[in-house]
Amino acid sequence: MKQILIVEDDLILSLLLEKQVQRMGYLVVAKVNSGEEAIVKIRECKPDLVLMDIKLIGEMDGVEAIVAVRDFSDVPVLYLTGNSDETTRKRAQTTDPVAYMVKPVDMALLKKTIKDVFES
Repeated sequence: MKQILIVEDDLILSLLLEKQVQRMGYLVVAKVNSGEEAIVKIRECKPDLVLMDIKLIGEMDGVEAIVAVRDFSDVPVLYLTGNSDETTRKRAQTTDPVAYMVKPVDMALLKKTIKDVFES
């Protein structure tokens, strides 16, 4: 079973994403709300995909976390963010994400994107 890590500081959205991922038949290995925790969990759990918010609790944002993760893992990352500005998008693109989705997230598109990641 494919494993997904959810990194989201909005509790309601985190729960919604967890339910969606589970309905799709995937396992949520962990849910965390900071970049620092995300790095630890990616190293520990070795997920097959990371759903990553950009603005997070703590000192490190989602892009900075993935930059750090790239030192030890090439796990696919799908950004889910409220930040639609070009600067943030360009920073995120440097980490080679599978997708960059602006909130509110279209759940049908999210489902298709996750499916595409695992079928490629």
